[in-house]
Amino acid sequence: MQTIYQPPAEHANLDATDPGLLAAVARGEARLTPEQALALLEQTPTFELGRWADARCRQVHGDRFRTYVIDRNINYTNVCTAKCTFCAFRRDATDHDAYTLEYEQLFEKIAQLRNIGGTQILMQGGMNPELGLDWYIQLLHGIKERFPGMHVHGFSPPEFIEFVDFFNPPGKNLEEKLRWVMVRLQQAGLDSLPGGGGEIFAPAVRRKIGLGKCDAEAWLTTMYVAHSLGMYTSATMMFGHIEGHADRIHHMKLVRDWQDKALRDFGTGEAPVDVANDPSIAKPSTGGHYVSFISWPFQPDNTPLGRCREWPAEGDVEQYGEPFPGDAVAKLDGSGTKDLHPEFGRRLRLAGATSYLRTQATSRLFLDNIYSIGSSWVTMGPHIGQVALMFGANDMGSVMMEENVVSAAGTTYCLDEALLCRLIRESGFTPAQRDNTYDVLRMHTADDSPDLRVTDWSQHRAKSLHKQAEAEHKAELTVSAGN
Repeated sequence: MQTIYQPPAEHANLDATDPGLLAAVARGEARLTPEQALALLEQTPTFELGRWADARCRQVHGDRFRTYVIDRNINYTNVCTAKCTFCAFRRDATDHDAYTLEYEQLFEKIAQLRNIGGTQILMQGGMNPELGLDWYIQLLHGIKERFPGMHVHGFSPPEFIEFVDFFNPPGKNLEEKLRWVMVRLQQAGLDSLPGGGGEIFAPAVRRKIGLGKCDAEAWLTTMYVAHSLGMYTSATMMFGHIEGHADRIHHMKLVRDWQDKALRDFGTGEAPVDVANDPSIAKPSTGGHYVSFISWPFQPDNTPLGRCREWPAEGDVEQYGEPFPGDAVAKLDGSGTKDLHPEFGRRLRLAGATSYLRTQATSRLFLDNIYSIGSSWVTMGPHIGQVALMFGANDMGSVMMEENVVSAAGTTYCLDEALLCRLIRESGFTPAQRDNTYDVLRMHTADDSPDLRVTDWSQHRAKSLHKQAEAEHKAELTVSAGN
């Protein structure tokens, strides 16, 4: 059996800004320590950090192609027992706008996706105690019967932890109980797990912002069980709220450590060194593991957490030069406690474009065992998402046919396939459509590529594509009825 390449730790004592160290990291010949990663995040000039992250990305993915996927976010219910302070989407079951979609409503959404060439659904919801295991099994069976080629990327770790609580499966420990539930959903049609609910793993932060949501150990254990069943999964991080910079690195470190564990325990393969001309062979052929990492800044609108004052707030002149409360609490090993600063959890340090790009670039350099780093244009906007391709991202994510969670917090960017391809091509790369496992489906090198067919770009502005698709579907039904 082949073994995954693990960079040596012999550069651990070098300064994080040492060009020789960064060149070795970019080549995959050195592994950053958490201390070095924190120094990179906080001290390295922005464009220099981006340059090294881009060099690492090109080492892994080549210079030619950057990818995207056509999928749809389907939020099957907004009823949720958790009370996360950063969420504007959740509802109590008694709220007037609480909902759980009927099967036929879900099937209609998938049919609309299929009609525009979609290949997967990202299906997540609130943690709704009224939905039993049979509801999920019947739903998955129905999806596979009607749409046999559709990849179901569904149910994040917090949902699975609640499944264990709601369904009371047999097992001596959490891992066994998770496996009992997950096997049944996998047999019914679940293909992979999304990394939702990652937020920040540090206990002090997680307890403040994620009341009722599973802790880091449970989240990581859920993904480990999925990996044991051969599933590829994603990992995520939501930053730019009450956390400190060290919390971001601690979060990445846990993802990297558990990725090492999955690659060691469930079979490994070695990625080709030169993939510039054939991205279809770039992805390591391995057992279940994390295949991507996506990070994005907290969106404060319409959320309880968003009502906290920023640090420093206007008029707080005496606080300039003082440490942000989250930094005073944060520790690289996650051991920080809320008592280390009286304002911890009460002040926000929102992340703008520069902070986002620096964090993403750091993730590319630190997460040396994660294949894909995704651009978060959904929260940052299309053009910052485009710049992210120069800061370590190799993937532009989805055309976002539908999105409800982030948009509930005030962000509503949606793009069609042609505009997404144009953003990639104008960055100097050739756009390529991928599937969930990052295998390339179509390389857009010909004149009939989605963006090259467009003659009037005024018809391709950012818009809520899911509403357009629903309107078109209703029009089709009207025409059919008239005939």
